[in-house]
Amino acid sequence: MTIELVAIDLDGTLLNEEHKINPEVKKAIQSAKQSGVKIVICTGRPFPGATAFLDELDLKGDDDYVITYNGGLVQEVKSGKAVVKHMMDHQDYVTLQEAALNAGSHFHAIHNEGIFTPNSDISEYSVREAYMIGLPLFHRKPDEMDPAVIYNRMMMIDEESILEKAISRLPKSLWEKYTILRSEPFFLELLNKKASKGTAVKELAELLSIPQESVMAIGDGGNDLDMIEWAGVGVAMENARDEVKAVADHITVSNKENGVAKAIEKFVLS
Repeated sequence: MTIELVAIDLDGTLLNEEHKINPEVKKAIQSAKQSGVKIVICTGRPFPGATAFLDELDLKGDDDYVITYNGGLVQEVKSGKAVVKHMMDHQDYVTLQEAALNAGSHFHAIHNEGIFTPNSDISEYSVREAYMIGLPLFHRKPDEMDPAVIYNRMMMIDEESILEKAISRLPKSLWEKYTILRSEPFFLELLNKKASKGTAVKELAELLSIPQESVMAIGDGGNDLDMIEWAGVGVAMENARDEVKAVADHITVSNKENGVAKAIEKFVLS
């Protein structure tokens, strides 16, 4: 088995606790790329929130791709052209913000121009998300939203205990209509039903004619679970959630200990 594509999550995986790339990880990725392996960043962030890391890793050529919004969008890095797109519209916004309100959770929606929340008591987690991904944050009532806007993802965000209760109140129909996943204890991702990291990695691999067994995926969060489960070699970080470790083929060391580099050295460079 030869690995031809490596899909790597950003936060908690590629990045250390200071949200930086350790030199050892950067060196391993560069070595893999030089050997002809396709390196694909696969993140819940929007494209602007990933560009600095794509630049640092020199993943910005004509044949480089990035997966953003937890699989909602797959883009050519250099041109920005979308090759896979699973978005949501204004009716989805209306449905999901109302569901969040009824469940008792804060809510926001994201597209490339910003983060929009209907909550006048703006959640600290919306502020955190805006800072992390580098997008402006706006308070807008539902009737102030542009009905023509297309959204990349929506989120319920709150303290863990509050979010737990809110999740238990969500109607079954919502789980059937959307992809819903817990990326962090305080984040519940609400996506187009066709969107997930696993689906995006699969669709990109098919586009590039790379077989499933030649794909390695590395991650730590609930939003990484299905790509780790689908990949020929699924790798969970030591700091990963237990359910992610349960589906992985291999558990590497933590993001503080260069886990991505260790996995690449073991399955790609050896």
